[in-house]
Amino acid sequence: MSTGNPPVRLCHLYPDHLNIYADRGNIAVLSRRLEWRGLSLEITEAGLGDPIAADCHFYYLGGGQDRDQMLVAEDLAHKADPLRLAAEDGAVVLGVCGGYQLLGHGYTAADGRRMPGIGLLDLETTAGTSRLIGDVVLDVTLNGQSRTVVGYENHAGRTYLGGGCTPLGHLRRGHGNNGHDSCEGAVAGRRVGTYLHGPLLPKNPWLADTLLGWALDHAGCPADLEPLDDDLEWSAHAVAATRAGRKR
Repeated sequence: MSTGNPPVRLCHLYPDHLNIYADRGNIAVLSRRLEWRGLSLEITEAGLGDPIAADCHFYYLGGGQDRDQMLVAEDLAHKADPLRLAAEDGAVVLGVCGGYQLLGHGYTAADGRRMPGIGLLDLETTAGTSRLIGDVVLDVTLNGQSRTVVGYENHAGRTYLGGGCTPLGHLRRGHGNNGHDSCEGAVAGRRVGTYLHGPLLPKNPWLADTLLGWALDHAGCPADLEPLDDDLEWSAHAVAATRAGRKR
């Protein structure tokens, strides 16, 4: 039943190029969790050459192959001002894997090539000599609440945070941002970046609802989301947490 609230507007950035880690699954989770509460998600897609709307409540960038990510980086660098303005106004921005790297200042490849970022998160990424792969368990605190977050990482990038952001979480299991500092992801206000995919949100309902609450607040709607029956989601979460640390 509709509550009469306007839809949450989400801009899916580069869905044809940044979608190799089941990234559409994250958007499906956001849509369904709103639908179960009588709310709705209105999705706009912005690809290569398309303008980015400045009036959305949620912006999402997924992961892609290196070639696709380079194409996207150049395109995004030339048209990111509406995204920056929306983020400054309180819109939610979520970047996963390659999208996470693009939210930083840039990515330096092993051959020295520089991939530009858009500076929404104060971080730098350089290519490592090996890939960091495996299941991950994090301790995360957002909005004064602490939970574990689980996911899967597979990245060659080594990401280091500056003083303008904080880690999304601290590692119980996994390699995280760079394999050295026991941190994963980054947060600055409502801007969130992470290497966790698989996709991220189906096994982490608390995180999904935290992001939705921020988006609803930005949309001017009541942000107190009624609880859902998340037994299946938490069961998947528990399996992923148990699997972390095992060889696959």
